[in-house]
Amino acid sequence: MSGYFSFGNFRRGNHNVASVQRTDVTPPVVRNETELILRHWQDAVPDDRLAHLIRDVARALERRLQSRLAAHDIPFGHWTFLRVLWNGDGLTQRELSREAGVKEATTTAVVRQMEQDGHVVRRHVGGNRRRQYVFLTTSGKALEQHLIPLAIDVNKIAIGAIDEIKVTSMRETLLTMIENLAASENSGDNV
Repeated sequence: MSGYFSFGNFRRGNHNVASVQRTDVTPPVVRNETELILRHWQDAVPDDRLAHLIRDVARALERRLQSRLAAHDIPFGHWTFLRVLWNGDGLTQRELSREAGVKEATTTAVVRQMEQDGHVVRRHVGGNRRRQYVFLTTSGKALEQHLIPLAIDVNKIAIGAIDEIKVTSMRETLLTMIENLAASENSGDNV
């Protein structure tokens, strides 16, 4: 058996401390990035901050959805915008940016690509030549019936056999966390 070094970080008091551990076993083969994340949480930093765990779960979900969207020739970057527009199109690019939670420059580039792909059109409404509104095409609207089931499937995979009560509790907890963070932003608490 060959040895290897595992590197990680842990907290000691108020300081992050790098740790190096010598092990005399061969590490298991990691087959994909999600397994690598899981090993990181199980072995290196099991008590790391919750924000990092939530981010890693989101990244793993995104990867699974991204692979399914790619089979339909839909870039993952279009997914957020499609979801917003399925809930109500005819938004300005600024409104679309705000709803999607991305910068306007990103929205402009993605909308341009979505327009080239035939999923959206940009139009001026009401004689205002400065504002362009984004509307789904028939093709863009039709994607909903094909893509939403993919996202539902990824959620089912992630949830697996987790008890429904735990899933409901987790959803409530995450929503409460968002409420707490929104209240903190509204109070001007930037510390």
